[in-house]
Amino acid sequence: MSADRSPATAGTGGYDDRRRWQALGVGLVAAFMTLLDVSIVNVAVPSMDRALGATPSDLQWVLSGYALTFGLVLVPAGRFGDARGRRNAFVLGVAAFTVTSALAGLARSPEWLITARLVQGAAAGIVNPQVSGMIQQLFRGAERGRAFGLLGATIGISTAVGPLLGGLLIQLGGEQEGWRWVFFVNIPVGVVAVLLGWRLMPARPTGGPGRHRLDPVGVLLLGIGVTLVLLPLVQREQWHSPWKWALIPAGLAFLAGFGFWERWYGRHEAPLFDLRLFRLRSYTLGSLIGLVYFGGFTAIFFIFTLYLQIGLGYSALVAGLAITPFALGSAAASALGGRVVTRYGRPLVAIGLLAVLVGLVATVWVLRGSPSGSVPLLTAGPLLVAGLGSGLVIAPNQTLTLSEVPVPQAGSGAGMLQTGQRIGSAAGIAAVGALFFSTLASSGGDWSAAFRYSLLLAAGVIALALVAALVDIVMGRR
Repeated sequence: MSADRSPATAGTGGYDDRRRWQALGVGLVAAFMTLLDVSIVNVAVPSMDRALGATPSDLQWVLSGYALTFGLVLVPAGRFGDARGRRNAFVLGVAAFTVTSALAGLARSPEWLITARLVQGAAAGIVNPQVSGMIQQLFRGAERGRAFGLLGATIGISTAVGPLLGGLLIQLGGEQEGWRWVFFVNIPVGVVAVLLGWRLMPARPTGGPGRHRLDPVGVLLLGIGVTLVLLPLVQREQWHSPWKWALIPAGLAFLAGFGFWERWYGRHEAPLFDLRLFRLRSYTLGSLIGLVYFGGFTAIFFIFTLYLQIGLGYSALVAGLAITPFALGSAAASALGGRVVTRYGRPLVAIGLLAVLVGLVATVWVLRGSPSGSVPLLTAGPLLVAGLGSGLVIAPNQTLTLSEVPVPQAGSGAGMLQTGQRIGSAAGIAAVGALFFSTLASSGGDWSAAFRYSLLLAAGVIALALVAALVDIVMGRR
């Protein structure tokens, strides 16, 4: 440590408290903007259909193409930030996201919109690992827990509030053209984030001068593997051939090849992803919890929006408002969870998972039979409980999972964690959505039954995450 660096800034690149929290604020705004676009577009689909004459396949690519390219670039982008510095990657990602948001809002054909969404997803994938890596780089101890708590709140709120904000924008912009404002709203936020990010984000790479090569073979193997795994999941409704599922084992084979390559490459150069991170129990089980939890968590909003808007005829705005209790609960608990996670550890995550399960089962119970009264009012209490639980899962789990990751691998480690979450989201929506639609068909259009049964499946998936958390607790005590 240099003589002129104070203890408050030791190990944090010389940043003082004010600048660290300012940099975090810029990163959280950018993360919120990119993660919001995962869910906000769902309520805009009917407007897009009318305005552009899009086919069901086109609309599926508008929704799923973003998630596909998002997940595809997370690890390479995280590695780039580790090796070359986070500021360049962050600013490039936010600038690309802003430009493609404008292009998506100006789209005049489905092909134009799909292309913009694919590039927009890749830009989002560049931004997000820089935020997690920046927290690892600039914060220590309890402050890191608080910072990850705010990031967890951002993740949970952006996912849950997307339908509400989308409904508001469509209401203000009109049914025909309101969908364009779902994208235009990103432009002023993105411009400000680019300017502040260049000024505040750490520019220097961590752990050395950043001369490591970026491992193009590893990038290719990982990219092909993730693509083959995600494609049949995001195209489950459009590709009717059962052969689509053969892509998943092919993708897993490429991912196995990626693992072998990284082990060999790591003997000579810094690999794209250091497999030794999986020797850390906190990272391995935390990544598993994240993958499985997002498999159930993301699917909830997918089926709830379908149930309210199509099944019960509520407007996009009301459907968004119905999810607001979950978002509020998640925000409140995330702030608390980030502060106390270093004290309670993985048991806090287990308590959160249990609360989510209680809230989801209570939601099924209040909707039993033919629910009398307003469904959004009936589900408000149970969803608030589930949201409180979710806030104790996402942020604390992210903190614990990355707690032992060395700073020079922070970006790629966070990228792999988020890649697992994206795969979990796609798999969960595919499985829960398949049960939803099959129950709807077999029950003669009973939307309430379809929602209840598929919500129970989502709860079952989350119960698997609880098992992983309990395993970590038991192993930790041993």
